[in-house]
Amino acid sequence: MAITNVAAGTNVHEIADGVYRINTPVGLVPGGFSFNQYLVVDDQPLLFHTGPRKMFPLVREAVESVIPVTQLRFIALSHFEADECGSINEWLAAAPQSVPLCSRVAAMVSVNDFADRPAHAMGDGTELVLGKRAVKWLDAPHLPHGWETGFLMDTRTKTLFCGDLFTQGGTGVAALTGDDILENSEAFRQPMDYFSHSTNTRQLIEHLAAESPGTLACMHGSAWHGDGASLLRALGERLMSSPSPQ
Repeated sequence: MAITNVAAGTNVHEIADGVYRINTPVGLVPGGFSFNQYLVVDDQPLLFHTGPRKMFPLVREAVESVIPVTQLRFIALSHFEADECGSINEWLAAAPQSVPLCSRVAAMVSVNDFADRPAHAMGDGTELVLGKRAVKWLDAPHLPHGWETGFLMDTRTKTLFCGDLFTQGGTGVAALTGDDILENSEAFRQPMDYFSHSTNTRQLIEHLAAESPGTLACMHGSAWHGDGASLLRALGERLMSSPSPQ
């Protein structure tokens, strides 16, 4: 692990071949919290999540510790929210050949208006070749929230960039763990329940589990390595047994 900003604690760790987790701990809630971005290094490098706009200098510094920022080609987001894409225009300016990458719905309703360049919009199941690897887009509307939501799967390393799924409290000290993260994430979710509890939650979970991910690249907390399909299905069972918020 490399600390790229001592004052902020921003750090970079390779969690899979060519996949780097950029982590910044923050004190937003008791016990701490963290924001993660994921850099995929290939012929056409991709950054998944930008972090909030005010965090741009920290994330840029971290990316620069791995590759020149100007090499970035895709700035990807799961859904339209500040910690997903708050600094997208700063990234588009810093990497002149890059474009946003998102779902077709996100491009239509938000990204193509907000971003300074049109998005590369992906439909469910479509793949994008980055070089030696490809990434596959998986639509997941309202999982956990936002009708434009989707996730990316690195088909080479079987890494699922799963956004806000399995959000954990704490600062994510362990970049990659095989320990249980479900209990931590459920303990964090239940007091504020930010899941939409849509009618097809089970089908959406199964859509992701069918990809058999070996690594779950979480946006908040530690990334996780193991039987991703089983862990996703366990989350689905918890969601189906939880009452919808009134």
